[in-house]
Amino acid sequence: MYGPLLAHIAQYVSLSEAESDLLQTYLGHQIIARKEHVLVEGQVCTANYFVLRGCLRTYLVNEKGTEQTIQFGIENWWLTDYASLDNQVPSQFYMQATENAEVVVLEKRVQEELFRQLPQLERYFRILLQKAAAAALFRMKLLYSLSGEARYHHFNDHFPAFVQRVPQYMLASYLGFTPEFLSKIRAKVGHR
Repeated sequence: MYGPLLAHIAQYVSLSEAESDLLQTYLGHQIIARKEHVLVEGQVCTANYFVLRGCLRTYLVNEKGTEQTIQFGIENWWLTDYASLDNQVPSQFYMQATENAEVVVLEKRVQEELFRQLPQLERYFRILLQKAAAAALFRMKLLYSLSGEARYHHFNDHFPAFVQRVPQYMLASYLGFTPEFLSKIRAKVGHR
């Protein structure tokens, strides 16, 4: 069950068989139905989720009551609200499955003990956080420097299967425009 996670970890750090076995004793497993939430605004985030199968998203609800998708997590991606998880404060976000999903769960309550016993996992998570920070900065650059249509084309060129996988209103929200604008872009592309 944890094979994909162990393979992902092996891309960054080495674990012996005994260490891999120990790691697995700290992990949980959860099946999440489409549209089910693993975190809602106001709740304290208690875990980090590694997606084995499916897709999750992180979103907020703005003052107009509109959902704004800020992040997706697909196979081999971690997803959590670090501000809530690390500081044990209420989250400002929602985390929801956009399709049926299966995740590995690393609970906050066991994380420090796990890192103490397997310090190379701290390195693994540091590398992932550095990559996530770089990706977030790049996303901000795209939001501020490209037109909506250019953002769509960039995303579609780099993640074509993903564009077909998530509901269009969520994709539009993630790219920073309305579903109607996305429909216009897609109609235009279809006429080329």
